[in-house]
Amino acid sequence: MSIEGKNVLVLGAGGMVGQAVCRQLLPYRPARLAVASRHASKAQLVVENMDKAFPNAPTCMLPVCGDVFIRAEWQEDGATARSTVLVDPEKRQRLIADILDPLNENIINSSLLTQMIIGTAPGLDGTPSQIVIDCMNTATAVSYQNLYVTAKRLAELAKTNAAETDWTKEVETLLTSLYVPQLVRHVQLLYEAMHRAETDAYIKVGTSGTGGMGFNIPYTHGEEKPSRLLLSKAAVAGAQTSLTFLLARTPHAPPIVKEVKPAALIGWKKIEYGPIQDGGRDFMLYDCSIDKAVSIGEAANLVADGDFGEKTGQVLQGVFIDTGENGKFTAAEFAAITTPGQMQLVTPEEVASAVIRELLGGNTGQDVVAALDSSVMGPTYRGGYLRQAALAYLQQLEEKHGESVAFELLGPPRLSKLLYEAHLLKRLGGTTTAILDNTPKALATDLEKLIAEDTTTRQRIISIGIPILLPDGEHLLRGPVIKSEEAKHGWVDLTPSNMRTWQKRMRVIEDHIMTELAEDSSSRPDRIFTISPRWHTEKELPPIGEMIAWILIHEDNGARGKP
Repeated sequence: MSIEGKNVLVLGAGGMVGQAVCRQLLPYRPARLAVASRHASKAQLVVENMDKAFPNAPTCMLPVCGDVFIRAEWQEDGATARSTVLVDPEKRQRLIADILDPLNENIINSSLLTQMIIGTAPGLDGTPSQIVIDCMNTATAVSYQNLYVTAKRLAELAKTNAAETDWTKEVETLLTSLYVPQLVRHVQLLYEAMHRAETDAYIKVGTSGTGGMGFNIPYTHGEEKPSRLLLSKAAVAGAQTSLTFLLARTPHAPPIVKEVKPAALIGWKKIEYGPIQDGGRDFMLYDCSIDKAVSIGEAANLVADGDFGEKTGQVLQGVFIDTGENGKFTAAEFAAITTPGQMQLVTPEEVASAVIRELLGGNTGQDVVAALDSSVMGPTYRGGYLRQAALAYLQQLEEKHGESVAFELLGPPRLSKLLYEAHLLKRLGGTTTAILDNTPKALATDLEKLIAEDTTTRQRIISIGIPILLPDGEHLLRGPVIKSEEAKHGWVDLTPSNMRTWQKRMRVIEDHIMTELAEDSSSRPDRIFTISPRWHTEKELPPIGEMIAWILIHEDNGARGKP
């Protein structure tokens, strides 16, 4: 696709790959480049660097900042935003709801990620992003909340059961660090925001989580090998790839969805001499002379953190290579991690080049979504052929024992509700004429009579958690369980208004069938409904499963994105 004149958003633009992507985008003259980073200073610095490198670029460059995993209204600069939320009981509970509750408009519209994509975040110009390039290391952001440490702390508190323990806070903190729900919600928000923005392309720069190495990776986040934290990062990264694969198969998602997944150490940002920091804090130099040695026979001297050593007042300095997220390494550390047989090395510019080439329509062979697409095992001829045999045998048994209709094991309740409504309507005559020649009120009355007389059907419906709403719209037949709170999503609805909805459906389905029958005899139509030529003259209703599949595809936007 063309980049020129498009509005582009680069998420994670403050990182090495994000900056390289911005540099390689600007020669293609996008209309707007929104540079997003967690820290305002990083976003602004990227814009300044791009201005210096491309002084004559026609692109409007806008810095935008914040933590996309929390609400826009809670933003502070940098890492403090989430920690501030977690110490506030009201915000913490709202964050849990944002992660775990069913997705709704409030959650979507309050998300900073949504606002960045549709262009309403502070600092942006109100125009939606036509291209989104996601260079955030989402797997790190989620997994490094370290569920293991939080869970261990909770377990230790449970053992002591100290009276002063704030159990609500401790449990809620654990809930906010659950990996999979956070990732699922993040990708849901990506989809909803890009759907609203009518985004044309989404390209994710992913991670393997281990720099391309396996379970035997020598590098850890502690003494444990392999590191569960590192493996969690790889697991989250893999889950995100799977969700991106699904995104590419979703109608109304961007037409172009790709992921480039580097599997090596990405480096580097700079090489110089200076202070060494960990998490933004200087390493302070301590000394311990021979005469201050402590005995290893005393457990108190072996604690991981204590008042030992003498402060020098100086900070650790040295020659280092800055590899961005992975940290600052000495020459020896860098040599060890990048040598053949270890992580080795890929540069940010090479990753960015693959991203731009894929965006332009080139075939780099490095899009993992395309790789999954070409290697997953999809529907087969044998499966389609045997489907007909299975349906034929099921029909034979139903002729003997009666139609089963729905068990509510597949779900959701709406599926069972629709199947039973279609089943009941079909029993009124089995043709579209029997349904379309009646008034909605008459259909509702006939169905109420049918339900009143047919004890077996009535019992089977309410026993699987699907109540029956009577034509007056005020009374309900129900069993001990109701699986939905309202009619649209899980009640067999006998009201005239719902009958009117079914009549509209029947007209469209009938038109669809007539079109299929009227077409030439070539392979062009899918011929979903035209199993029997009798429908042309008798207007027989198609099998209820096929009717409901049609509703799920055309009304509920539930079509499979790829055949």
